[in-house]
Amino acid sequence: METKHADFDILEALQRIRAVVRSLPPAALFQLAEEGFRTPFELLVACIISVRTRDEVTVPTARRLFARARTPQEFAALDPNELARLLRPATFAQVKAQNLMVIAHRLLVEQNGTLPCNEEFLRSLPGVGPKCTNLVLGIACGIPRVAVDVHVHRIVNRWGYVHTRTPEQTMQALEQKLPQQYWVELNRLLVPFGKHVCTGIAPRCSTCVLADLCPRIGVTHHR
Repeated sequence: METKHADFDILEALQRIRAVVRSLPPAALFQLAEEGFRTPFELLVACIISVRTRDEVTVPTARRLFARARTPQEFAALDPNELARLLRPATFAQVKAQNLMVIAHRLLVEQNGTLPCNEEFLRSLPGVGPKCTNLVLGIACGIPRVAVDVHVHRIVNRWGYVHTRTPEQTMQALEQKLPQQYWVELNRLLVPFGKHVCTGIAPRCSTCVLADLCPRIGVTHHR
């Protein structure tokens, strides 16, 4: 059930945030896509790297890995230990290497070496959850999806635009409420905004461009 904050003007908020994020480091997958790593497989690899890993580590790790292999065929030909070394210092490098090997071989056997833009298939792959699935579909495939990470989840609840407990609930609520043309852009905007302005602890409310719009739900201390 929506509360008195249901009239939060998210379209005005997004317009203001667009100007803010121009001077901030972009979200990892969007940055890599702009650099030319934008096939569904490359973006899936990058997203797997990014799980529990900071963007500042994800981007150089992905670049280093893609300098060695960029296709399922090239990944399948790698030595698993080499792949794990290439993935460091990303978290859980060994597990991610094992998952990527499984994915590469599945694509060779089941999909002629190409990752399809298919939600059900993506979700069937090891280490791939709804966030990575939706980022691949949205960025690489041009299929509108809402990708919710901790930043998106925190911010839209702080705004009172949705009232949810988990990122999965937030994804469903946003897909019901947010106009579809903003689905992919939402992640591109809110990840850097959440990392540098609307932070989890002590957000920069005093200098935020949304100070007159945001009800600051759940904020107990801010700068």
